[in-house]
Amino acid sequence: MNILISIAPVFVLICLGYALRRGGIPSTEFWNLNDRLVYFLLMPALFFVRVSTADLSGGGLGWMAAVLYAGFFTALAFGVLSGRLMRMDGPAGSSVMQGAGRFNTFIALAVAEALYGTQGLQIAVLAASLLVPVVNLSVVSLFAVMVPQDGARPVVSALKGLATNPLILSILAGLAWNIAGFGELPVLHESLTILGAAALPIMLLCVGANLKLRGLTAEAGPILASGIGKLLLFPAVVAGLALAMGLTPMQAQVALIYGALPTGVAAYTLARQLGGDAPLMAAMITVQTLVSFLTMPLWIALGEALFLR
Repeated sequence: MNILISIAPVFVLICLGYALRRGGIPSTEFWNLNDRLVYFLLMPALFFVRVSTADLSGGGLGWMAAVLYAGFFTALAFGVLSGRLMRMDGPAGSSVMQGAGRFNTFIALAVAEALYGTQGLQIAVLAASLLVPVVNLSVVSLFAVMVPQDGARPVVSALKGLATNPLILSILAGLAWNIAGFGELPVLHESLTILGAAALPIMLLCVGANLKLRGLTAEAGPILASGIGKLLLFPAVVAGLALAMGLTPMQAQVALIYGALPTGVAAYTLARQLGGDAPLMAAMITVQTLVSFLTMPLWIALGEALFLR
């Protein structure tokens, strides 16, 4: 019950974002601009501040990376295999692949902070730093195989997008700053900290605003397959390996939060860009986000029983 109460505000803000946008408050253009504000300024500020000041000297970060990558690639492979076994075409199969493997980083950061405060948020940002570049590169590479394009222009465009992705660039800049040993710079870090603090509530509203319940039509099979991969298989692999590899309790719990996340809204954008089944992807995002209201507290409770006892 304590877990449910702690993370309930996260989902309340998501629902509020949905209600505001569907009510036309203040306007559709407002929400589109807010998406860009979060993506290009607020989240990069949060990532840079946290990564540039984090302790990267050890503490089992390598084992945490191994656990997260194992969970991600297992779920990704499950998504690809499911598409083949169900004889889906390339666009539909690519959506199942994304739905099974990708995750909503923004929700992870909010939940980790809500449950475990600054320490949880710090570890969640480091986990995102490990995952975001690898996840994006892996998914784009699989798209090139599953949905062949007429010419290489769409894939090249997607790769260029990765090279200029503000989240990835902020992670790399933070790592470079950290390795150089510059430490916190007055005014710069304080300003970015204020911006980063605004990121989480605004992006939760934007997650809700991007949900699409009206006209939600898609085959149950692909949605079910992606949900099994993302909401069951991914967290199960993470939980088992975190226990076996002896991660610190907080690292294990944050890794499990990532495993239990619904798929991310960025998957819809990539599906449109690279010829995937965008309506199916939108349905997966919406259904998984709604189902995760129930499944995430269960996985987190299991993690606390395993790791934080």
